[in-house]
Formats: sequence, structure tokens, C-alpha cells
Amino acid sequence: MKKKNIIIPLLFIASLLASSCNDFLDKMPDNRAELTTEQKITRLLVSAYPSASFSMLAEMMSDNTQDNGTLYSAYSLMDEEAYHWQDVTEVSQDSPQYIWDNYYLAIASANHAIKAIEELGMDKNSPQKGEALLCRAYAHFILVNLFCQHYNTATSTRDMGIPYVEEPETTVSKNYDRGTVADVYAKIAEDIEAGIPLIDDQIYTVPRYHFNYKAACAFASRFYLWYEKYDKVIRYATLALGETPDEVMRDFNGDAKTSDWNWRINNYVSAELNSNLLLLPAKSYWPIIHGPYSQGERYGHARSIAKTQTFWSPGLWGENLSAYNTVFGSTPKMVYPKLGAFVEYTDKVAGTGFINLVYPAFTTDEAILCRAEAYVYRQEYARALADMQIWLKGHTTTGGSLSLDNIKNYYAQDLTTKKPLHPKFTLETGLQESFIHFILHCRRIENIHEGLRWFDIKRYGIEIAHNRHGKTDDVLTTDDLRRAIQIPSSVISAGMPANPR
Repeated sequence: MKKKNIIIPLLFIASLLASSCNDFLDKMPDNRAELTTEQKITRLLVSAYPSASFSMLAEMMSDNTQDNGTLYSAYSLMDEEAYHWQDVTEVSQDSPQYIWDNYYLAIASANHAIKAIEELGMDKNSPQKGEALLCRAYAHFILVNLFCQHYNTATSTRDMGIPYVEEPETTVSKNYDRGTVADVYAKIAEDIEAGIPLIDDQIYTVPRYHFNYKAACAFASRFYLWYEKYDKVIRYATLALGETPDEVMRDFNGDAKTSDWNWRINNYVSAELNSNLLLLPAKSYWPIIHGPYSQGERYGHARSIAKTQTFWSPGLWGENLSAYNTVFGSTPKMVYPKLGAFVEYTDKVAGTGFINLVYPAFTTDEAILCRAEAYVYRQEYARALADMQIWLKGHTTTGGSLSLDNIKNYYAQDLTTKKPLHPKFTLETGLQESFIHFILHCRRIENIHEGLRWFDIKRYGIEIAHNRHGKTDDVLTTDDLRRAIQIPSSVISAGMPANPR
């Protein structure tokens, strides 16, 4: 069983790990130009970015994972608990407790930075304040979408939220009100709208390690998509993408020509790529659990899922996406090279340290999918089609065969890539519904291994089943209370109301 913050020997995987991205870990948490009068705030904001990843937890709960049977072993108890949508009892990197603690620690740092800006008499509209507001909004955004039911206009004024903390803690064991999901979303919107105008990329040495302007806009576009405010999705996605979005997409086809694992995972998180808008490091076992290693094979993104539902599934592009022809792993775990294991050494001689991943929190490729989805709900289908053509250009050699009739007819069929949608907002049958199925199919492939599929499952009320070898499959229904991960037991013990079960 893996314990929180455990230091483990790493020599057994040293030959499999990339080295060049260790420079990123050495530079982080800060690689910013030193500002003499604001150095304290600059350093403090470094810790306003969470050092925990939700990818492992969310992927295990999603339909990107299956039980490969008793011939294989799980990496930890948490794998089993998350896969079976049980309340997670294990405390380790990647666990709900670890995520909760780290994200609220990031929020605390952002709040202390905002307070310090006031105390030092800095400009209240300083770029540092903008960064702090965006960091605070982002951390709350992830927490509310993990530990609560998804936002919707029907029930979110009643659904329990998470505490939105806006002041530095001055007392021990302060009692916080959870409020509602609607309350949290309103607060996130306030921080985003106040923070984005203050962002100034000029204060960063490497903007993509921080909430630069385009990253902040990409965050806003995803947030407003989930908030069902489609005009703002389009506005902010357009700011993130610029006037020529086809020039800032990731070159998946070009990457696929190289089959070197280390090159691929380093390149995927390169700060030199225009497609990567915000890069964040996190301590996580996920690179080992999902990666092409013979560990944790009980629950994985198996070949059968890859062939029928994700990167090898048929679609409007033909039999499979050419950009995903080079993948790694074996039947229990098929892996696209994006989230590699990097070592933060505590003792290089002994070969001990922490396993980290570096992940692109926001990209242009996801931002254009957000905008296309918003266009669909605005019934601006020609613009949605143009965005999807740009997305396909980077993922296929042919660009696919796109037209409104093709989309409508293809996704009207009974497909393994399509599952019934039960959103709590209006979705028209016919072209609109088919177009959304198309975009969700592409989003699932685009975000593979990163955990974002889980949030699409929640916001569209998609029912999924997890196979249980030797037992009846477990089904996560549309209104299943387990869609909201239980808050940590330590927080419940301190008096915070638990999620209903």
C-alpha cells in the first residue's frame, strides 16, 4: 500500500524515465524574472499552483478503464476503490485526501499573496494579483467538479458545494460553510473576470509555467462551457487561439513519426510548443500506473477500449486516427505517450526520490473543442464545422470527411463510441445531438489519460458500466450520488457535512 509522500527507490525504473524534463522540475516552482520590490510575492505565488494530480483518480472512475482480471494485480488499494466508485480510504499521492490538501494549500498561498499585495502597498491591479486570482479560481474549479455534483441550472442552487476560501487562515480549525455548487461557480466567475485583465506575460521568463494570458483565457473557456454560458466560451477560446488557430495546434501527425518514448513524452510537455498554454508539475504515481510498465495492470486502458472507443476507434476519419498509430504498452494498458514519469531526486546516488508528472493543464487543441461545442449550442454549425476541421487536420493525414450531413448521419447510428446523453440542459435531437456526440468522441481521444473524460461523463449524465470479473457489472447511473467523490474523512471528522450516499 502506498503511503502519502512516501519516498521510494527508483533505480528499477531509472532506465525507463526521461531526463531532460528534470530541468523543468529543477526550475519549478519558479522560473520567472526577479522583481526586486515584489520578490516576496513572486516567490509566494509559486506555491499557488497545486502539486497534486487528479488524472489517476478521474481516469480510474471513467470508462477509459476496465478490469483486466485476476491474472493481474492492482498497483494499490486506491486503484480498486476508485474503479468501483467506492469512498477511497487509502491516503497516498493521487488520493482524494492528497488532492484536497494540496489544492487548498494552493488556495491558501494565493490568498496570502493577495493579502501581502495589500500590505506592501503594491498596485491593486498588479499582474501578481491577477495570477493569484486565476490560481485561486482554478483550484476551486477542480475541487468543486471532483467533490460535488456537476453544475446545472436545475439543482446546483441546492447541491452541496465546497468551501470557497477568500481570506488567509488566521485561526486553527476554522469552520467553513460548503455553500452550494452555484455559489462556488459564481465565485469562480468573479475571480476569473477580475484576474484576466491584470495578467501581463512580460513578468514571466517562461510564460507557459504560469497563468499567462492565453492560458487564463483557455481556462475561462472551459469554465464557461461547464457553466453553460456559451457566448463567453466563444469569446475566451478565441482569445486563447488567436486569429489563425490552425497555426497553433499540436502536430500529432509529426510526433507520430517518432517512436522514441523519451522524446515523445518530453516533447508533449515542451514549453516551446504553441499548443501548450499552461504546464504544471505534480507528484503522482499515475505515470507508472497507466504507463507501459508491468505494474498496476489489473485496471487499465485496455486494447479493447482503444480499438472500439478511443484512439483506434472508427470515426468520420476512417478506421483510426493516424496520429495515434504509435502507442506503447501491451493488452492490459495501451498508452499514448504524453504523461511520462520524471524523477525529482532526493538522493541521486541512492536513486531515491519522488515520481512526478508534468501535464498540460490547458492546450489549444482542447480550447478549439470547447469553442466548437459552444458554437453547436448557438446553432452556428458552419463555425463549429470549421473548428472541427482544424482539429482533425492535426490528428489525421486526410483531415477526415466532414460535412453537417456526414456528422448527422454517422452519429445517428448505433456506435461503440456513442453512449446515451442525459444532460440537465436542452439538447436537440438530430444534428445538434449528433454533433455533440462527435465532439465528445474527439474530446475523449484528445484528453486520454488526463482525467477530463470523467467530467464529460458527469456533465452529460452519461451512464457507464465497470466490468467486475466474476460478478455482475456495476453501473453508474445518471443521478448516481457516487458521481461526487466523497470529501476526505478527516474533513468530515472535523465537522464538515459529508456528501450523501
